[in-house]
Amino acid sequence: MSLDDLRLQIDALDRQLVELLVARSRVTAEIGAVKRERGLALYVPERESELLNARREQAAAAGADPDLVEDVLRRVMRGSYASQETALPAVVDTRAPVVVIGGRGAMGRLMVSLFERAGYPVRVIDVDNLADLPNAVVDAGLVMVSVPIDRTAQVIASLPPLPEHCVLCDITSVKQTPLEAMLAAHAGPVVGLHPMFGPDVKSLVKQVVVVCHGREPARYDWLLRQLEAWGALLREESPAAHDQAMQMIQAMRHFTTIAYGVFLSRQPADLDRLLRLSSPIYRLELAMVGRLFAQSPMLYADIMLQADALPELISDYRHALDELLALVRADDRDGLISRFREVQAYFGDLAPRLLKESAELLRKMHDAQGGKA
Repeated sequence: MSLDDLRLQIDALDRQLVELLVARSRVTAEIGAVKRERGLALYVPERESELLNARREQAAAAGADPDLVEDVLRRVMRGSYASQETALPAVVDTRAPVVVIGGRGAMGRLMVSLFERAGYPVRVIDVDNLADLPNAVVDAGLVMVSVPIDRTAQVIASLPPLPEHCVLCDITSVKQTPLEAMLAAHAGPVVGLHPMFGPDVKSLVKQVVVVCHGREPARYDWLLRQLEAWGALLREESPAAHDQAMQMIQAMRHFTTIAYGVFLSRQPADLDRLLRLSSPIYRLELAMVGRLFAQSPMLYADIMLQADALPELISDYRHALDELLALVRADDRDGLISRFREVQAYFGDLAPRLLKESAELLRKMHDAQGGKA
């Protein structure tokens, strides 16, 4: 057969693939409607794992690449979860209003959207106009505080009396101080939440939410089940341990990203040229730097300034940089290799696992980069 004939066959097969994807999306939309009606979770890990394993076995038996089949299916499933989120399931009676203080902010708008799509009546209180709070919370089932970190404790302290059954929670990125403030402000159920994602997510499926327990967990269990029904993965942690971990996960990481951005901005570095010549791994790193600078400077300043141990961590980080700089200046190859091996031993068996995870990300970056100038 000629090359043109073979290309015509590929075109025909691709059209069939599109038709199959459209048919599958119709079925997943119907599944979403059934789940919403019955209050079932959008994401069921066991079902996803079972499906992927079955298709991998089928691919291997047919002589196809199981990894390729899994890649395709994961992308299709991600789209399926998004389509099912048009209307979200509710796990309890939705007549009790949800009050979101700061509901016009980026994360607040996301939470408002989630509850509204699940059928909850939602009342939005602007952080700069708290005069409407007493009327808004009089019959509330949930009051969620979603305000800038530097105002969280102040807003919580100014809350009017809440109904006894009302759940009070916050979604800020520090937990110990807000949780203490909520326990002092409300005698009823209290819980601290930290969504480990930004407001630009399309779905809560597989998104991590840290839970710091406060008071009367049986009364806010419905809220945790609601987040799980929307696909979130809950991680329980004490407030102190959470805040300590965030020193590294957020504050230190943001600091080093900002420092690298400042460094780049002061070099004769053409960003377009850097991207054009980048390998997928550097393009991904540069993308993460650019992502941060596309967001609110106030948010990141507050996260760093709330981290009490950050100055000491930065000092330690600077010491590590100075040590490596000295080795480079001394042209000390053995010293650099020695430091590398020290860190290699620290990561241990985790390093190969992370290598595999990053390889998948880099493959996706490589595919996205193809054909771009």
